[in-house]
Amino acid sequence: MNENDRSLSVNIDVLLCQLRALIADARKEAKRTVDVIQVRTCWEIGRHIVEFEQGGQARAAYGKKLLSRLAESLTGEFGKGFDATNLRHTRRFYLAFPICDTVRRELSWSHYRALLRVDNPEARLWYVNEAAAQNWSFRALDRQIGTLYYERLLLSSDKASVEAEAEANIAALPRSPREFVRDPVRQPLFIGLAIRRRAA
Repeated sequence: MNENDRSLSVNIDVLLCQLRALIADARKEAKRTVDVIQVRTCWEIGRHIVEFEQGGQARAAYGKKLLSRLAESLTGEFGKGFDATNLRHTRRFYLAFPICDTVRRELSWSHYRALLRVDNPEARLWYVNEAAAQNWSFRALDRQIGTLYYERLLLSSDKASVEAEAEANIAALPRSPREFVRDPVRQPLFIGLAIRRRAA
């Protein structure tokens, strides 16, 4: 290989490195934008169900019929991500986080669905803040909730060992940058909204 070929090869390697970084950053930004839009949309859906459709009550006087009717119409128009179960999640999401500004932009809809399993408001807030500060994936948060990390940390006299165990368990989890694609609620609607918003 002559000097020119070697120089070209090095320059191409540098260019490839720069392009990989650009593409990776663009994908992260797109994912973040989609997550923010989806969480906000789910919060708004929950708000409308609770405040507009239900007059501010935690449960509709109409019972399951209301969510079933909404689900049938929305699923027919937007796809399977709007079934009665997911609408129930959006309603619970709004009731758990009634102030939109308290919803963390760093967390995805999958994170918030996991957080809805936490009944204790103090524990839920702690998990929200830790998930955002520690950049926990959905799987990491789900695992921490499932192992009652917050509760064990409160009760333990040896907090350092509880924290070390939790960190080791998180490190052992498989990482998937495209984990959000498998979420059944994530429909092309949200991706299309993100693309249109960025283009505007």
